[in-house]
Amino acid sequence: MIASCSSNKKANIKPQGEEVYRPAWWATQPEQDYVCTYGQATKVSENLSVEAARANALQEAAQYVEVLVNSMLKNYEEEAGVKDPQVLALTQNVVKAVSSAKFTGVLMGKIETRKVNEPDGVRYKTWIQLKIPKDEINRKLANSIRNEEALYNQFKASQAFQELDKAVEKY
Repeated sequence: MIASCSSNKKANIKPQGEEVYRPAWWATQPEQDYVCTYGQATKVSENLSVEAARANALQEAAQYVEVLVNSMLKNYEEEAGVKDPQVLALTQNVVKAVSSAKFTGVLMGKIETRKVNEPDGVRYKTWIQLKIPKDEINRKLANSIRNEEALYNQFKASQAFQELDKAVEKY
């Protein structure tokens, strides 16, 4: 009887096709005081390309913040043992308010625009990095909680509110 170990060599094989270009700084989080988000767009005009890439980066920011806030509040709910449907519903309102908020202090990190030849003509392809101050995200979260009076009173009444405040400061 012959036995052998097999390895999955397919997992190590590079996929066929041309690698898609992205700048070396793409999808990095280089500064701990900021959340960096990224957008990319290809348009017929350079200005439109930059604006569309910026809009895509802001959309990514909203999605990132929604996930971050959901995670923080879920952790709070688990630690505090919150099962009240009213509090859970108000939590969702906080998540929506924070993730749809307009952030101040957003900085353009890096940007790269290239002229590319597409089958239907020359286009401008832009990659952009936006930096959102983490303290701005934290401030929006805290304000949204305070604006939901019932949720705020529930949080305030518990030891977990201080824990949530500390968690907000960590992010």
